[in-house]
Amino acid sequence: MDALVEMRGITKVFPGITANDNINLQLRKGEIHALLGENGAGKSTLMSVLFGMYQPEAGSIFMRGKPVRINGPNDATRLGIGMVHQHFMLVHNFTVLENIILGVEDAQNGLLEMKRARKKVTEISAKYKLTIDPDARISDITVGMQQRVEILKMLYRENEVLIFDEPTAVLTPQEITELMKIMRGLVAEGKSILFITHKLNEIKAVADRCTVLRKGKCIGTVEVADATPETLSEMMVGRKVSLQVEKPPVEKGKVIFDVKNLTVKNHATGKSVVNNISFAVREGEIVCVAGIEGNGQSELIHAITGLAGAESGVMVLDGDDFSRQGIRHRGLAGMAHIPEDRLRHGLVLDYDLASNLVLQDYFEPRFQRNGFIKKGAVTEYAEKLIHKYDIRSGQGTRTITRSMSGGNQQKTIVARELEREPKLLVAVQPTRGLDVGAIEYIHAQLIKARGEGKAVLLVSLELDEVLNVSDRILVIFEGRIVAEVDPAVVTYQELGLYMAGSNPAKEAGEGA
Repeated sequence: MDALVEMRGITKVFPGITANDNINLQLRKGEIHALLGENGAGKSTLMSVLFGMYQPEAGSIFMRGKPVRINGPNDATRLGIGMVHQHFMLVHNFTVLENIILGVEDAQNGLLEMKRARKKVTEISAKYKLTIDPDARISDITVGMQQRVEILKMLYRENEVLIFDEPTAVLTPQEITELMKIMRGLVAEGKSILFITHKLNEIKAVADRCTVLRKGKCIGTVEVADATPETLSEMMVGRKVSLQVEKPPVEKGKVIFDVKNLTVKNHATGKSVVNNISFAVREGEIVCVAGIEGNGQSELIHAITGLAGAESGVMVLDGDDFSRQGIRHRGLAGMAHIPEDRLRHGLVLDYDLASNLVLQDYFEPRFQRNGFIKKGAVTEYAEKLIHKYDIRSGQGTRTITRSMSGGNQQKTIVARELEREPKLLVAVQPTRGLDVGAIEYIHAQLIKARGEGKAVLLVSLELDEVLNVSDRILVIFEGRIVAEVDPAVVTYQELGLYMAGSNPAKEAGEGA
């Protein structure tokens, strides 16, 4: 079958790293083609070359067999290529409609033709079942809805080739299911999709073919129907990967972290978003807070870690009541925190990698003397962590963190927090945006911490992670703990019902 888009011999080099090394890729008309690879494998770079954001050092791009030159995103748009970036390119104080038409505005006598644009957006929205409020501000809608706006931007421009860069990284399980349906619908309408991911189950669910990249090189292209998750993961990582979490039994110790009657209010609305929650975590135990996004998990963790204040309640870590103490006190008391939002709360993006790796410890005597940072000690420590946690960066310890891939940014936070030997590790979405090899490693680190007698409080939206890693599951719904279940006993279906606010045991009794 002839290729709609063909990339031949694409090479892209950044200081200290070859991101794409002589890569070939073909996209057929009407297919979903997955681009699979570890964090930092060169997937986003390759698609940014196709979208005109980067110019390659070598290689050519063809559309329908004819060579094309793509000098920027406007050229890509004219050729019918659109892209939804991992971190959405939206103006937050503009409306949905204003964002969709931005850059391709229709004007008459210097005035925007908003009525015509609104009609077209409404028609596209109805045709592809992408329901959206055109007058809503981007800042007021969910991440899932923001992604719909990005898709509608491509469809409004009548793009034929749609690039999705890690489209499910920030979505809930329900939103992911919905996106898969949308992607299949787009292909049925004659679109062709390039789909960057590292999630094997998503590839098996929607992709026709898959091209695997590893460390900037193309490992091969396979028919998804003929490939197993084990085959794909081995191609991606270069070794066999265990897709099962090995969790040996551990004797639970004393209660390390105790939360009693914790209530947190939304300061803007005055409404309680965490309602009188109590629970405990013991030594050698992983307790997971599971729930659909937006049910109080973020506010609960912000109160525990000191990012926000609590209205009332008591939090005690190994005998230390830190309920009214600041973030540094909590850290020194033995709490480590892998935050939900790595960009806002986990890293200083314009600092180098070494500085980010000592953000929690820079004031210790080993890293400073008389208020001056010991740069040699910081660099030596950072190099040790980079090697131990396989953090990939173009310029080593001097790499500006903003320039690193999302997965390597996450590895930086995990390395920093685990190396502090905490009594309590608060891990919020610790594997969000990571590839299968890194997920295997992070899970192993959580299990290792548990085996060393540490207490782990995990918050996750990934049901596989919730069921495989935790020893005990607390289900949160509308700011309350509505169930405590054993992951060895509860089913996916039961857990899903609890998360939606239903009681499966009660419903089964009523149905009997």
